This record gives sequence, C-alpha cells and structure tokens, in this order.
Amino acid sequence: MDAALPPLTASTLYLVATPIGNLEDITLRALRVLRECDVVAAEDTRHSGQLLKHFQISKPLLSYFQFNEAKRSEEIIERLRRGEKIALVTDAGSPGISDPGERVVKAAIAAGFRVEAVVGACALVGALTASGLPADEFHFVGFLPHKSGQRRNRLEALQAVPGTLVFYESPYRIEKLLGELNEVYPDRDVVLARELTKKFEEFLRGKPAALLAIAQKRSLKGEFVVLVAPAGENSVTVPPAAESEPATNQNT
Repeated sequence: MDAALPPLTASTLYLVATPIGNLEDITLRALRVLRECDVVAAEDTRHSGQLLKHFQISKPLLSYFQFNEAKRSEEIIERLRRGEKIALVTDAGSPGISDPGERVVKAAIAAGFRVEAVVGACALVGALTASGLPADEFHFVGFLPHKSGQRRNRLEALQAVPGTLVFYESPYRIEKLLGELNEVYPDRDVVLARELTKKFEEFLRGKPAALLAIAQKRSLKGEFVVLVAPAGENSVTVPPAAESEPATNQNT
C-alpha cells in the first residue's frame, strides 16, 4: 500500500497533528510524514522524542516554541529553500491551535512555500462534538488572559457572540473560571471536558454554580475544554433535576 502513495513534496512544511492523550489516535498519514520528512520541528523535543521512539521513528529534532519562534522560523524557511521536507508538531493536537505554529506558517506562505495540514486529533473538536451543545456555530476563544480584569472584560464582550463558546483552561485556573462564568453566564449550560482520550476522560455538565460546587469539593486535574451554550439554548444534556449534581461520563 505504501508503495502506491506519492512521496512527500520537497520544500513543504507539514503541520502534523499528534495525539492529545491516547497514542492510538495517531494517523497512518502522520506516521508516514514523520518517517519520510527530513527534520521534525517540535514544541518540546523531549516530549516529541518519546512519541517518535514509541513508533520506532528516528529523525533529527529542532526545537520550536513560543520564545524562539522568530529565530526558528527563519531557520525553517532557510531549510525549505534547500528543499527540505519539514514536519511541525506540538506537544499534543494540531499545530497553531493554542500552540506554536502560526508564525512559521505565515512566513512559509509569504516566502512562496507549500504548507500542508496533516489532520488528526484536536481537543476542540473532540470536546465540542461530545458535549451535546450546538456545533453548527461556535466561537473558539482558546486560553483567556491570566489577569482577572482582562478575563472579565473578555467574557463580557463574548456575551453577544452567537453559537457555543469554547475555551481552553488549565487545572490551576478552572475554579476561578467557573466563578467568573457564574457571574457573567449564570443561566447558561456549561460543559467541562477534561483528560480527553485518556483513561480518566470525563464530561461534567450543568450550570456554572453547580459545576463550581463540584470543583470546590473535588480536585479536578488535567487540561480542560470549557464549553458555554448559546444564550437561550434549552438544555438537552442536563435534566433540571440534575443541575445541582452535574452529569458525568467517565471512561475507565
């Protein structure tokens, strides 16, 4: 089967999605690109090195992260000029989605080089499709500002945005975010998706106040995708009687 596949294209930047937890979510195409590329540009070379080792792939690794994006982008463009095939990966998910990648993509396009997305795992899509909230129209925010005033202003500005709102949040700020959602969006349904694709994957559904109560009782760990239902959307995921004890779906 591999013999019938076209070879990778020279002077191309491949944006390779990697698993967000479950290694079975790597695609056959991603594995082929990682095996056939000339170099892998990685957010964390140690993390990506373990991924490559797991799949018995040996490739040179080039660090590419938030604080060296400008310098590394120039080096990547020079490598593309030499005809190299470069795979860009982040620690988990699709490059450029709340992860490094946007700068080098813009630079590659501006320089006239081909950019190709090798699609795969993405926490945003996984959480949205399993949330039970409307997916026909949504607004992806990513991570909110760390400063309280800026976060509050951003949340208030999003009140008029139609569709489901989708945020990323760390376990260190999830309780704070739920408190803010309770103040700004008290009547909307909220879904917390954590540890997606991993052993303790969990969806918590309910109003902000109910979820905040759960967060104050439990130690919620892992990275979160937080989804807020559109204004006026009737709940189809949480019966009224369950609002004080949000519904949980856990894979073990």
